[in-house]
Amino acid sequence: MKAYLANGLFSLGDRYVNEQLAKAIREAIPNIDLYVPQENDAINDKTAYADSLAIAQADLEMLEQSDVLIAVLDGVEIDSGVAAEIGAFSMLNRPIIGLLTDVRQQGRDNQQKIDALIQDGVENQFIYRNLFVVGLIKRNGSIVSTIDEVVKVVQNISVPHN
Repeated sequence: MKAYLANGLFSLGDRYVNEQLAKAIREAIPNIDLYVPQENDAINDKTAYADSLAIAQADLEMLEQSDVLIAVLDGVEIDSGVAAEIGAFSMLNRPIIGLLTDVRQQGRDNQQKIDALIQDGVENQFIYRNLFVVGLIKRNGSIVSTIDEVVKVVQNISVPHN
């Protein structure tokens, strides 16, 4: 199985999450061919130069070859590159697993939080994600909240062999 891990890759936090997620997936599924863009120095060594066309070409080729997309949805908003990768991959009608670890997901059944949101629409204690992007993920996949859940979902994906 070939998989593509989409997340931001410019901050220490993003790179750390990518390393931990890739490590967990590779340990649990030793035969997986996991593409992590930050490991591709040809386009992501920021001391060197790669133009936008080279970056788009390299990542699109890997998306087209992948059986599943694992997309980290954390941050103030979904990273713009991740959103683009989700959009491109969704056209292939293959599974997408979104990882959203934001703790504001907790307490969705807390009536005080619900009432506060309904009361004025500003007291929003929940997290919002772009509904178009969420819909693209849900068409052929799911959104989970832990690395362990990502691993389990990937393990249960059956890939047609040519």
